[in-house]
Amino acid sequence: MALRNIVCEGDEILKKKCREVTDIDDRVRTILDDMIETMRDKEGVGIAAPQVGILRKMFVIEPEEGELLEFINPVIIEEKGSQESDEGCLSVPGLVGTMDRPEFIKVEAYDRTGEKVIHEATGFKAIVIRHELDHLEGILFIDNAKEVREASGEEEQEEEQNKKKSKNKS
Repeated sequence: MALRNIVCEGDEILKKKCREVTDIDDRVRTILDDMIETMRDKEGVGIAAPQVGILRKMFVIEPEEGELLEFINPVIIEEKGSQESDEGCLSVPGLVGTMDRPEFIKVEAYDRTGEKVIHEATGFKAIVIRHELDHLEGILFIDNAKEVREASGEEEQEEEQNKKKSKNKS
C-alpha cells in the first residue's frame, strides 16, 4: 500500500466524468488499498478515485471506524427524503458547505472480488455515499452548496467530535 497525492480543486480531473472499471483485478485492488490508506492518513471518511488522479468509477468510505465499504461501478437504485449537511472535502481543504442530501440511498456496486453488492444507507452514511458519487460525475460539493464558507476552528472541532462519536459506536 502507498499514500497517494490528493488532487485539489482547480485541477480539471475533478470536473471530468469517470469511466467504468472494466476488470476488477490486482491493479484495481491495489488502488483501493492505496485510497483507504490515503483516506485514513488524511482523517477523511471517504475518497473517490478522481481525488487520487484516476478517472474510474470507484470510491471507498469509512463513515464509522471499522465500517469500511468499497464501491466499484456504483449505480443509484433509489433515493428518498432530504437532509441538510455541512460538508468538507479532502480535495477542497479549508472550506465547508451546506448541502441538501437524501436521507436514504440504495446503491448497487461491485466489491473487490467482483461480487455484486447492494448498500442501503441513511443519515450520515447516506451523505458520505452521495458525496463520493458526485465525485464520479465531476461534481464537487462547492458546485451545489447553498453556502460555502471557511471552516472555522469550531466546525473542525465539531467534525472531530462527530468522528470520535462514530468511532465509539463500533
